[in-house]
Amino acid sequence: MRTSNGVKIFCVIPAFNEEKNIAEIINQVYPLVDKLVIVDDGSTDKTADFITEEGVVLLKHIINRGQGAALRTGTAYGLAKGADIIIHFDADGQFLARDLECIAAPIKAGAAEVVFGSRFLNGEHSSAMPVFKKYFIMPLARAVNKVFFNINLTDPQSGFRAMSREAARRISWQQDRMAHCSEIMFEVKKHNFKVKEIPVRVIYHNFGQSFFSGLKILKELFIAILVNQ
Repeated sequence: MRTSNGVKIFCVIPAFNEEKNIAEIINQVYPLVDKLVIVDDGSTDKTADFITEEGVVLLKHIINRGQGAALRTGTAYGLAKGADIIIHFDADGQFLARDLECIAAPIKAGAAEVVFGSRFLNGEHSSAMPVFKKYFIMPLARAVNKVFFNINLTDPQSGFRAMSREAARRISWQQDRMAHCSEIMFEVKKHNFKVKEIPVRVIYHNFGQSFFSGLKILKELFIAILVNQ
């Protein structure tokens, strides 16, 4: 998926204490994009030491600021370096690199300006989601997005997204942590960008954290409501 018809695709990956995963993620993603940008968000382990592939850009936060802040840093870098499409991808190994081409395709074809990967458009892949998250947190998050932001997407907390250069330039999110997901969707709606959702595959690793991470998502969602009212 490297440069096609002159389209430069940058992938931005925020990483916090991902020394166990980051080398494999780089090996999977780097061959598929024009530029891979890793934002080490104040890691206290050896995450940065594993980012040695020539051509992979490493940006660093001195302290942990949150995923939203790391994505903002990486997106700004991509815009400054002439990216035509910017993809947001996770460092924890849950998303599959082979879906990168699918998520960029609608923008390359002119069918969308923003594309969100959805874990719910394919039941096979959402079935592995922790039960509490699937049947309580996600439906509640969808309801919050619909009622407060007039957003009606199947996956209310998708961290796998692609944006055209113009969309990335105009979308402005202020939330540093998980509320950035809803804030980005709100910005997309506000600017009336053409949106498409595509099914993506997910591998879940941290089942034991689902309850508390779910509560954290809800807390951040309500922060986003207050900020955007």
